Amino acid sequence: MQQDQSSAPLRRVQPARRRWPWPLDLYQSAVGKKWAMAVTGVMLLGFVFAHMVGNLKVYLGPEAINHYGEWLRDIAVPALPRTVFLWLLRSGLIAAFAIHMHAAYALTRMNHRARPTSYASERDYIAANWASRTMRYTGVIVILFLFFHLADLTWGSANPDFVRGSVYHNMAASFSRVPVAAIYIVANIALAVHIFHGAWSLFASLGVSNPRLVRFRRRFAVGFAAIILLGNISFPIMVQAHVIEDHGSQPYHAAAVPTAPRPGR
Repeated sequence: MQQDQSSAPLRRVQPARRRWPWPLDLYQSAVGKKWAMAVTGVMLLGFVFAHMVGNLKVYLGPEAINHYGEWLRDIAVPALPRTVFLWLLRSGLIAAFAIHMHAAYALTRMNHRARPTSYASERDYIAANWASRTMRYTGVIVILFLFFHLADLTWGSANPDFVRGSVYHNMAASFSRVPVAAIYIVANIALAVHIFHGAWSLFASLGVSNPRLVRFRRRFAVGFAAIILLGNISFPIMVQAHVIEDHGSQPYHAAAVPTAPRPGR
């Protein structure tokens, strides 16, 4: 006797998931996004540290910091045209920054979908410290500050006394304005908080579970964030304290190489 299939429940057929190339396919998962955040985070941490160390040359005087700025434009010359290598570095940093932001946004959406309703009782924040709970806010502050920083000291549109190529003068002119100095100090505090949690959590994102490294990661996060904070806020503070002052410094100009006289015939 044939069974009546009219009352049998219908199964929903799930469409086959599209297969992407390996890196993109891995990125579709939460693990892949955490790895992307960790790897791009390491790149961005390296840039922030190198940027701060380079700016410390301001304490050596106008010629040292201006020469450093000119050297950045001349990297890989004559193998590459002037500023090309610098723009390649900038393009890599922009890509890392974009991937970092997208991964953070996507992970937040995934967490909200996993728990669409809010917690019934007050959350226990023993494991989640203040830095981790404010990551999205410090991230937004850092993004806004980045655009202001570029407009102030790279493009010059936010600095009325901007002189292209004169790094020392531009820093002194910018940080001599009290509101701008305050913006830099507050933004770098937010950056340090963001760096602290980012440096602390990247070990877990990369799957590092060695007990020695787990104990080390908090000391590393605190130390790294403190170095970046103290180095970066020292510039506006020292300008306001008149330790760094501009007395008519000029952009760096490479000394002309003397040419040997042509032998007479």
